[in-house]
Amino acid sequence: MPPETEPPPSYEQIQQQRANEAMRHSRIDTRTACLLLLSVLAVFYTLYFASAIILPMILALVVNLLLSTPLRFLHMRLRLPKPLAALCLILCVFGIVGAVGTAISVPATGWLECAPDALNTLRERLAFLRGPFQLLTSASERIHNFMTIAGGHVDHTPAETADGHIIVITSPSGGVEGLDRFSSSILLGTQAFMGQFFTMILMLFFLLAQGDSLLRRFVEIMPTFADKRRAVQIAYQIERNVSQYLATITIINSLVGLVNMTQCWLLGMPNPLLWGVVAFLLNYIPIIGPMMGIIIYFLVGLFVYPSAWQALLPPAIYLCIHLTEGETITPMVLARRFTLNPVLVMASLMFWDWLWGIFGAFLSVPLLAVFKIICDHVDILTPIGHIVGGPARTPAAKPRITAMDGTTTTGQDD
Repeated sequence: MPPETEPPPSYEQIQQQRANEAMRHSRIDTRTACLLLLSVLAVFYTLYFASAIILPMILALVVNLLLSTPLRFLHMRLRLPKPLAALCLILCVFGIVGAVGTAISVPATGWLECAPDALNTLRERLAFLRGPFQLLTSASERIHNFMTIAGGHVDHTPAETADGHIIVITSPSGGVEGLDRFSSSILLGTQAFMGQFFTMILMLFFLLAQGDSLLRRFVEIMPTFADKRRAVQIAYQIERNVSQYLATITIINSLVGLVNMTQCWLLGMPNPLLWGVVAFLLNYIPIIGPMMGIIIYFLVGLFVYPSAWQALLPPAIYLCIHLTEGETITPMVLARRFTLNPVLVMASLMFWDWLWGIFGAFLSVPLLAVFKIICDHVDILTPIGHIVGGPARTPAAKPRITAMDGTTTTGQDD
């Protein structure tokens, strides 16, 4: 009988061997570790304090990856010059965004205007929770008073008289000054947002029109052929995998928004387009986004339906839609391409949300994917890339590169 041949190693085994090899040969002394830690902290401080200019550039890079395939179609198939194709794509995408924003702006403004009356309705519908909330408030006040006495700090501010009346001392002009301050902050925030938006659009146009020439120049200055090859592989993997991820997630989120809009229409909720767009946007944020969507649907249901139990129906359907999408459809579509550790995905979400707010939450998964691809191509960072990777997948007949796993294996066509 012919000898049995061993099956070729899977990609997960190859990555693990490379990580073990890198750990054996890596020797980091205390001085190098301290310099590395200081460098990482310096990068984070720069990202935080220079977010006004760095965040629009990162957003432009991510949108550029999303539009790279349509740009290639317009340039290669329709023979349009790259600057013209880039301009058409930008106008088309932001035209659609502007049209949807205009369509939902009127109902969104209406909901904001009726917010004071809605708060009274919300208070009436949630009256059954008043008892538990009072118990929690009383317990919190007792703990605060105990900690104040234990710390030797006495608050001399009058809070409550013997007959139960609360004394509040305010300045006559405090309300006007607060309103002026609030208006000024809104104006400054709008100006800052428009400036960052213009920076992103300008950067996106030049990335779409001249991004390939920048990459070509960068590869030309690499000293060796191996370095040139590695740079091309990293750029190719980032463009191919992140763009496919963004396109796939956008299609899935659009379906989620459409289904939620349909269920809102069938259940008689006002402005179903608005809540469908809300579900579409929140689904970009892992875990936290759908949780916020459930809460929003429940609060809207309290204003629409006569009882709190009927208000649970829209968020319950929202939860079923999310579970079907998150546990079945998305893993089935992305399982062979995207393998990221769920714990690190959540950590990345919280970190970038703290650093850059809502835009950081949107960018958390693409940035983590780019980081893994870079780690998989740099030998000394291979162990980190192996840690960032998710659970092992069933190997194919040939070990090939998967979308979030960066290095070239024996079965990959370069």
